[in-house]
Amino acid sequence: MNDWYAIANAAEVPSPALLVYPDRITPNLRRMLGWVKGDAARLRPHVKTHKLPPVIALCLAEGITRFKASTIAECEMAAAAGGADVLLAFPLAGPNIARFLELRRRFPATRFSALTDDPDAVREIGGAALAAGVEVSLMVDLNVGMNRTGIAPGEAAAALARQLVQTRGLLFAGLHAYDGHLGIPDPSERRARWEAALAPVWALRARLEAEGISVPSVVGGGTPTLPFHAGVPGVECGAGTTVLWDFGQPSQNSELEFLNAAVLLTRVVSRPAPGRLCLDLGHKAVASEMAPPRVRLFGLEDATPVGHSEEHLILETPRAAEFPVGTVLYGLPRHVCPTVALHSEVFVVRDGRVVGTWPVVARARRITL
Repeated sequence: MNDWYAIANAAEVPSPALLVYPDRITPNLRRMLGWVKGDAARLRPHVKTHKLPPVIALCLAEGITRFKASTIAECEMAAAAGGADVLLAFPLAGPNIARFLELRRRFPATRFSALTDDPDAVREIGGAALAAGVEVSLMVDLNVGMNRTGIAPGEAAAALARQLVQTRGLLFAGLHAYDGHLGIPDPSERRARWEAALAPVWALRARLEAEGISVPSVVGGGTPTLPFHAGVPGVECGAGTTVLWDFGQPSQNSELEFLNAAVLLTRVVSRPAPGRLCLDLGHKAVASEMAPPRVRLFGLEDATPVGHSEEHLILETPRAAEFPVGTVLYGLPRHVCPTVALHSEVFVVRDGRVVGTWPVVARARRITL
């Protein structure tokens, strides 16, 4: 049906709100499994997209037990929800080193690992691990063109891997290569750019193994390059947006077909001038780091955003008179991950009705640690 997103009890839901549809999340997880031919051990979905323990439970029900996270809080959430293996895909520095060690103590049933790209950090983390009497698993973070974190996959990266192997208190857990800069609409061009960016990674892995250094794992990519990494044996795929989807991803991944499982609910709060609507969907409710339009409203796809502030979204449309104050509208965010982080709770929709809420546990920088 065309209005799958509409809820019968919208009058009970304060706006702005984020609705999630668990019956659409599970098919998305199964589609992810399909890309890796059912091998759940090759999936490491990024929990930053949803930050929700019940979504971890949905993953576990499909046999997905490995997860990727960006913060200590996300790691704690995933572990507390039953995740067996959690990678903190972020460099450890400062007090977060001690917090990471405490994670290991608090959740002994979960295997934790983190990233590093710096020899001094390796020494510091190794010293902290040795003092705590534990071993810390670290992956070498590789810069394959994102130029955000990581070390170029060449001699310096090989030296860092050797240092990890030789440092007491540390375990070399493998290689991490995030290629989020490759959100290129044309699949052929994206593949060509991906092949060029990742070739040094495969060469580094072969080089280390030739030296007798085991490379336990390679964690690769995000959503745009999921189809490519899925085709490389032994690579764990780190896509996360695929769980909830949004309207931004299809423009970068025409070959991926996932269901939208997160929808914004908003209301018309004012009609300040002819042809103009004001909605209660400001920066605090939908991610604003992307260029407008930041939301695609069902039934108002052709409306033009002309203003966006903390609490207001102003649209121009010749159809404004059709939407009186109080009208409920639904829309898809351009970027779902930071949109989820703006909401303290999501409203759970089953069979066309909101049936409860889930707290967005890992939007916090600190849960207990």
